[in-house]
Parts: sequence; C-alpha cells; structure tokens
Amino acid sequence: MTNNTIITIGRQFGSGGHEIGNRLSERLGIPLYDYNLIRMAAQELKIDPQKAQEVDETILGRYMASAVSGTGSGAYILFMNGTEYEQPLSEQIFEMQSKLIEKLAEQSPCIFVGRCADYILGDYSNCINTFIYAYKEDRIRRIMKLYDLNEKKAWEKIKRVDRTRKSYYEEHTDREWGSIEAHQMMFNSSLMGIDGVVDALEGIYKKWEA
Repeated sequence: MTNNTIITIGRQFGSGGHEIGNRLSERLGIPLYDYNLIRMAAQELKIDPQKAQEVDETILGRYMASAVSGTGSGAYILFMNGTEYEQPLSEQIFEMQSKLIEKLAEQSPCIFVGRCADYILGDYSNCINTFIYAYKEDRIRRIMKLYDLNEKKAWEKIKRVDRTRKSYYEEHTDREWGSIEAHQMMFNSSLMGIDGVVDALEGIYKKWEA
C-alpha cells in the first residue's frame, strides 16, 4: 500500500460525524467516501444500487437477499474454479466494498465514514482511526432538526440506527463498536463542537503528513 494518509470516522448517529467528515474533506481537499461505496459496489456486482442499499449495514441482509436476487435461498449463485456455491448478497457487498476501500486508499489520501474502514485498513500504518460521539440530548436535538421529528421519535431512530451500526461493525470485525480498544482516538462533539473536532483532525492530519 502507498504512504497516503487516510482518515476513518466511526460515529454515533446524531453525533455530527458525517458533517465532520464533509467539512474535513473540504478543508483538506481530499475525497470522502461513505454511502457512495454501496453504489460503487453495486455497479461492480452489476446489481440495482437501491436493492444493494436494502441489504447493506444489517446482519439481516443475508436473509433479505432472496428478495434482491430472485432466488429462494437468500443468496446469489456464484462460480469459483468450476464449482457452484451460494453466498449471501450482504457478504458480497461487504467484500466488494472492502476491495474498493483498499483500492481507493492506494490511489490518494481520503476519508472514509463508516463501512468498517478502520478494520479493513487495519494493517495500514498511515491510517488515522477516529470515533465521534456526543451526549444524548445533543444527538436528539440534531436528529429532531434534521428529520423533523419529535423528541420521542428522534430518540427511537437514534437507538435503531446505532443498534444497526453496532451489529454490522461487530459482526464483521469482532471488535466492540465505539470502544477505545477498537479506535485510536475518540472525540466528544458535544464538548468540542463540530468545528473543534474538525480543527483537531485537520491538525493531526497535517502533522501526520509532515
């Protein structure tokens, strides 16, 4: 792999992690990859991007794959060395995203939001792995505003999305999502603010590059 500096961002839902990634991308002039990796993987696998989204980021994806593939088994039929076998569509998507992440990291410095990128690039020494979290009240306010929800609905959505992200991450990595053991550095966006976290990561990136 090249010496490109890569930033990976894991985040609680409503913590502002994606906004931090976008602002950092603009400041540093480097690309950001997130859900667009699903579209890229779908294109490589020659499947409908919308259907790929339906089975992505969920351990239930392997059971939903039949609705996408049209097979009754919940898997696509694959061939390797002349042998026919089945693989859940969710796993095909994850494997293709992993290959794309490795390829993109080789091409240029960049930012990955989610997608287990910290784990996929685990052997890459030039990777700044971060996790963004925030206080419950701040997360609720952010989601209420973004999705025009009341407080109860916002908190329900936060719990649902976090549960999905946790399951997805832990199934593929055998690490605890959001733990200090799984991430190099963690930032509380409630204490630091969005700009404060962006400032910190910009400084770390530039020092790393130097």
